[in-house]
Amino acid sequence: MADRLSFDVLVIGSGASGLAAAVSAERAGARVAVATKGSLQSCNSAKAQGGIQASFGEDDSPELHAEDVWKSSHETADMRLVEVLTGDAQSAIHWLEELGVRFTRENGGYRIAKCGGASRKRLLQVGDRTGHAITTGLREAWEGGAGTTLAKSPLSDLQRTENGWTARVGDHEVDAAAVVLAAGGRCYREAEERRELSTNHPGATGEVTQIALGLGAEARDLDALQYHPNGGAWPANMQGYSIPETTRAYGAVLLNGEHEEFTDSLGPRDAVSQAIFDEVEKGNGVETPDGRPAVLLDTTLIPEADAEVSLPYMLRRYRAAGIDPLSEPILTYPVLHYQNGGLVIDTEGETTLEGLFACGEIAGGTHGRNRMMGNSLLECCVFGRRAGKAAAERSFS
Repeated sequence: MADRLSFDVLVIGSGASGLAAAVSAERAGARVAVATKGSLQSCNSAKAQGGIQASFGEDDSPELHAEDVWKSSHETADMRLVEVLTGDAQSAIHWLEELGVRFTRENGGYRIAKCGGASRKRLLQVGDRTGHAITTGLREAWEGGAGTTLAKSPLSDLQRTENGWTARVGDHEVDAAAVVLAAGGRCYREAEERRELSTNHPGATGEVTQIALGLGAEARDLDALQYHPNGGAWPANMQGYSIPETTRAYGAVLLNGEHEEFTDSLGPRDAVSQAIFDEVEKGNGVETPDGRPAVLLDTTLIPEADAEVSLPYMLRRYRAAGIDPLSEPILTYPVLHYQNGGLVIDTEGETTLEGLFACGEIAGGTHGRNRMMGNSLLECCVFGRRAGKAAAERSFS
């Protein structure tokens, strides 16, 4: 028989958005529980390597950042959400630093890079394991509080009640005044069904979105799935690895089988991915030793000093497999990566159902139909904080 528990706020998911929501809700005075499908550490966010965007450059601003998001989305993003994303970015970075995240610095400021689709340098990094650093900081803040973790307790049912919601998570029945859905997207399942590679954690299967849709929550752009343009294609143990896009920010370029550049290597993700697909379709790609399609990413152009500071994890992984990216180009091909669309939310993360909030990859609108790199971790922190605080306030009303 299931045990019955009661909290002010129940958060579903323990990636960056869920942890940000949980920490924010608890610090607002709510009694909070986090329910996870697997362990508290299991999430896609920890795998994010490239970085997080925020307009700290002297020639930059939240408005320019918002304009880049709008253009990269092909003018499909919800500008109300975009303005919150870019306007709260600096505050989110400082909040993460208060939680112990140490972003790479140089010359008295942040080390910032220019990423695909951006008009300015604004990508902050923690080496090339930014997601790992952010989720570690958030998780330590959560575990240092008084909240409850319900590990290995996937959401299987959610129902409205007179005073909020009742959720079935694993073997628990949980009553909560407000619920925050932060369970991520579905690209792992989609990749399996398409027989393709994915960068995603095996927990990214999308059933929480379906539960919300079944309750009547509105969604948008659910068909818009994103390919990471630089998936590892060889060696075999790197297949599905998301090669940091900062490789291109620091000088790497994409080459076809004739060692010719065929696209703007710093273009938006969808444009770069499509250019690779098209080049291979024309017969201008290369083939991996196990017969997979690929093109070349010429990482030999990256200055060694930049690589050692901003790409140490990538270098270690490839060198352990017998390939030195600073001495020879590496093989790459797009891999399924991110669910751009999701549940419709307002600027506080509330869905179209009262008392049900969503943040992170499960929510839609902030990126429109195409996301810029570096904005997913930012979205998790900005809207996770907002959703957690708003959920706490809802529980007190």
